[in-house]
Amino acid sequence: MKMEVMNGFVVVKDTFKGGVHPKEWKELTESKPLEIMPLPKEIILPLQQHLGNEAVPIVKKKDKVVLGQIVAQPVGYISAPIHSPVNGVVKDIKSVPSPFGFPKKSIIITPEDSETKQFFEPLDPYTITSEQIIERVKEAGIVGMGGASFPTFVKLTPPKDKQIDTLIINACECEPYLTRDYRIILERTDEFLAGVKLIMKALKVEKAIIGIEDNKPKAIEILNKYLLSEPSIKLYVLKTRYPQGAEKMLIYATLRRVVPAGKLPLDVGVVVQNVATSLSVYQAVVEGKPQIEAILTVSGKGVVEPKNLIVKIGTPIQEILNYCSGLKQDASRIIFGGPMMGVPVFDLRTPVIKATSGILVLTEKETRRGESLNCVRCGKCIEVCPINLYPTKLARLSEFGKFEEALKLGIMNCMECGTCQYNCPSDVPIVHFVRIGKNKAKNLKIS
Repeated sequence: MKMEVMNGFVVVKDTFKGGVHPKEWKELTESKPLEIMPLPKEIILPLQQHLGNEAVPIVKKKDKVVLGQIVAQPVGYISAPIHSPVNGVVKDIKSVPSPFGFPKKSIIITPEDSETKQFFEPLDPYTITSEQIIERVKEAGIVGMGGASFPTFVKLTPPKDKQIDTLIINACECEPYLTRDYRIILERTDEFLAGVKLIMKALKVEKAIIGIEDNKPKAIEILNKYLLSEPSIKLYVLKTRYPQGAEKMLIYATLRRVVPAGKLPLDVGVVVQNVATSLSVYQAVVEGKPQIEAILTVSGKGVVEPKNLIVKIGTPIQEILNYCSGLKQDASRIIFGGPMMGVPVFDLRTPVIKATSGILVLTEKETRRGESLNCVRCGKCIEVCPINLYPTKLARLSEFGKFEEALKLGIMNCMECGTCQYNCPSDVPIVHFVRIGKNKAKNLKIS
């Protein structure tokens, strides 16, 4: 295990097998402080904002709502409430474009200027119990902001037969362009670290690791300074490589524990949380603030003025892009998230949701793909796959409808990170076919 302690933090020389290092483009926004965007003209709150069951509205058209008020209740265990991010009036409840690629039933609110708010009672972080933290996280509707947007309280309540001994905070932010977590670390260090300690208390663990890539020297410096007096939280500096921030990669890089196929981090005694999620936990507990804002990066060569923003959840993309001085003439594609795993957006009315980490605007030149050629069997996709799959074969099986064979070869283990497609000299749309295969194969039963 190639690790060494340097200046108080742990430097990890080798991390995981495979991966790629695309051009980062973080220089577009890494030096730009977080800005609070003014109130939008309209708020659109999709009832589906996370994995699990969508929430059910408890308001109706023409109802007045208050900042922080619950407007949709969770249904079932894996679900989360939705709170109004503004004072205003419910304009309508109907299906509108969503970040999921198809219309979703949403609460539409017309904002009004008012200082009224309906937050929770602030709690003392020093005397609060584990159970109180989990309940507040649940009430505040916090979902993970590092990828899958899973309701956070669920990850804080592992089954009793799963013994958690370590919390890992994902500060890698390995997707190109995105600098949201980086700016949180620089500007909200105290609150972020207080959130980490609250999560540790909720999980009843004595050890936490913050994993960060070595392309963020300023963040490393400030975290190391703060953590010198926090012996229970260790800083691990990792080699910059995508997808370093994926849970399984991060767990292996820091602890050398392998999460088996089909298993979760809690099966190896670990819970992984994100920087922005940790900040939201602090805000919910100490400030009584529900999750009503998204901190995100707006970047790419296709937007006039890239920024790091704090916006109200439900703000339409069009208003955010207008605030960033609009699009350039050669803007071609808008993506929610980063370029590797982000989701294309085709309607500018699409709103920001709780887990939105970025809005990326790419130009025609950047999105122009070469013609997809036949696989030349060079093996480059196999070399970079971080979980040792056979990407091109999985893609071919899916393309020709052989979903049962694809399932046997482990297609459901693919995390769609895109390293295979990024490295393919033939421009084969591997991830596209794998996604189709996973969708078809998930309903198959293999004896």
